[in-house]
Amino acid sequence: MSTSPPSPEAPLTLRAQIEARAQQPATESKVLLRQGERSWTYRQYRDECVRTAHFLRRRLGRIDEDRLGHVAMILENHFELLSLFGGCGYAGLTLFGVNTGLRGETLAGVLNQSRARLIVVDERFLPELERVRGDLKHVASENILVLPTQEGEIPPGSNLRSCLTSEVAEEGVSLEAPPLDVTPEQNLMVIYTSGTTGLPKGINNNHLKLCLTGIGVANNMGLNRDDVGYACMPLFHSNAMFVGFMPAFWTGGSLGIRKRFSASGFLPDVLHYGVTFWNYVGEPVHYVLAAIEKAHDGDEDRILREVTQHPKNRLRYAVGNGASQPDIDKFMRWLGLEEMFELYGSTEAAISTFRRKQDPRGSVGEITDESVKILNERGEECGGAELGPDGKITNYAEAVGEICRVAPETGLFQGYFNDPDANAAKYRDGVYHSGDLGHVLVQDGKRYLFFDGRTDDWIRKDGENFSAAQVGRLLSDHPDVELAAAYGVPCVVSDELVMAALTLHPETEFDPQGFFDFCERQITAGSMDRKWFPDFVRVVDAFDLTQTQKILVRNLKRVHFDRRRLPHDAIFWRERGDTSFKPLGREDFEALYAKFQAAERAHLLDR
Repeated sequence: MSTSPPSPEAPLTLRAQIEARAQQPATESKVLLRQGERSWTYRQYRDECVRTAHFLRRRLGRIDEDRLGHVAMILENHFELLSLFGGCGYAGLTLFGVNTGLRGETLAGVLNQSRARLIVVDERFLPELERVRGDLKHVASENILVLPTQEGEIPPGSNLRSCLTSEVAEEGVSLEAPPLDVTPEQNLMVIYTSGTTGLPKGINNNHLKLCLTGIGVANNMGLNRDDVGYACMPLFHSNAMFVGFMPAFWTGGSLGIRKRFSASGFLPDVLHYGVTFWNYVGEPVHYVLAAIEKAHDGDEDRILREVTQHPKNRLRYAVGNGASQPDIDKFMRWLGLEEMFELYGSTEAAISTFRRKQDPRGSVGEITDESVKILNERGEECGGAELGPDGKITNYAEAVGEICRVAPETGLFQGYFNDPDANAAKYRDGVYHSGDLGHVLVQDGKRYLFFDGRTDDWIRKDGENFSAAQVGRLLSDHPDVELAAAYGVPCVVSDELVMAALTLHPETEFDPQGFFDFCERQITAGSMDRKWFPDFVRVVDAFDLTQTQKILVRNLKRVHFDRRRLPHDAIFWRERGDTSFKPLGREDFEALYAKFQAAERAHLLDR
């Protein structure tokens, strides 16, 4: 067992690091990737990356300022996604990881903005690409290539695998790498943000950044070449690439792959691949726990016997963000983890923290960069959080602000691709603005970061701002609630009211009185401020999620409590003085609408 990388003296380019692992006896024949019964060793991965590099260079032809070396992919998790990544690394090209959930004008807009001259699309998403093919400005028809995944009829000239064989060589042939000078500073992969408004923003990631993220994550978790990662989060996203593939690759470890996340498939995969660490983002931790609970009839003793103590369970670590503290506790107990690293970070990678077991409950780790500060709306540094005897923050308004980095440079953030306005908004007057809310708790001279949601996730009620994410976390503690999301909705007077959307555990029904009493207890004996008490509650069967399993809150905000658009949904509300939630009927909504009209605020409900 070794914690050192296979070839630390190699340059920090993907090309050089792949070569180092393919040539070293300890890793050359070792399996790097597994998916079902398919596998690639480090040498096979190297050969497929080189074969892909030759293919891409031939198809793209001359590369200059007018004819860029840009390749786009619309792929679920397959080996070919990672050989495209490595192929671009060998060929000095830039890979654009397009979100597979994009549709219509947004999909066309991202592809056009990327100026990609070759696109590889998963057969599953080919119909979506065909709908916008006529709107694409930079790619020739013959350079739209399909990865067969659905057993459909794909012409050989459009089939990626057929073209690789006919134009370069058969799979398994070992070729010399293209004779190119690739440097650590070259842009390797553009990864897109979620794009809640307008087009998603592409974030530049050069070879150096991708290697350094692998090094940092591997070192923080203490990984070695015996470790096995598990990639079920989308590899076009930074979480799976930064926290899944690159750490496994850097240490000379292995990676099990699933094409898309499956809660019921998680445990079988973990046992099948011998997974030792898992990267997650969003709510998958919660879904995995629910699937395990269902499969074992809610019997924790049985779960401890059949999951925790399963002889094939090698899982030691999980790393990601978005899990609630109760879920973290249960996941560690049920899966038998040594550590769960709830981190703070983003694709920009200007600010990052790792939470360890000894860190304060609910934090996302220690701030080790002195440049990272919490700033209020006036650009002033916020003071640290002060806690009362019950552990509740007593100076919430003064302690919570935007997580920023005040420095003359932007760290690992290399800017947005072809978006100077976004760059100027993100880093201005010597301050990197994360767009996230947080507060700091100082203990034993160390600063610990707590994440409080996005700045655009503020709810403003009665003249005060507070975090929607914090409200949602508290409501999720109700025993009948599976998931909760909180958000601001229009108010007839000013600012906003609080609305919560809930999914409930199977075979449970919403209890208006019980939920009201629960919220009241959260105020009197818990951590909820009186202003956070929901004014509206909507019960949904399931949430709309992003490709990274985050709740699409904007979809909820758009329809709020509008009975015209939600005629049949279970919606409850309360008015001042009420001691329980009550159903919101069509007549109730029309009466509210009349009040909004009288106040000349009906446009807030209609937009």
